[in-house]
Amino acid sequence: YGSRIAALKAAIKEGDFQAVAAEKSAFVLYNSGAYPGTKNKEKKANAIEGTNKIFAAIRSKDKSALKKAYDDYLAICEITGLPDELSKGGFSQGQGYSNDYDYRARTKAGAIYQR
Repeated sequence: YGSRIAALKAAIKEGDFQAVAAEKSAFVLYNSGAYPGTKNKEKKANAIEGTNKIFAAIRSKDKSALKKAYDDYLAICEITGLPDELSKGGFSQGQGYSNDYDYRARTKAGAIYQR
């Protein structure tokens, strides 16, 4: 779900509140699954607080607050997204994905090679 959250950068930059609100489930699922156990209780609380700030900015329609809250959330959760294999001058840095269950399937991180 981190890659879905990272993919919202363009929508955040444009101030597209509806696109961010449509991905609310990605934030909820990321927060619930990325920090399991009691060891990560503080990290999970910080991630939930960051999510709450993002959606508070959406409710108030404040673009600058949304951008700041989103950037803070990415920093707190250390979300970088998947690498973009297609933009490396046409040369892949590794193997493409090999089945539909690969985490790179249908993303820019994996490529299918045809002869």
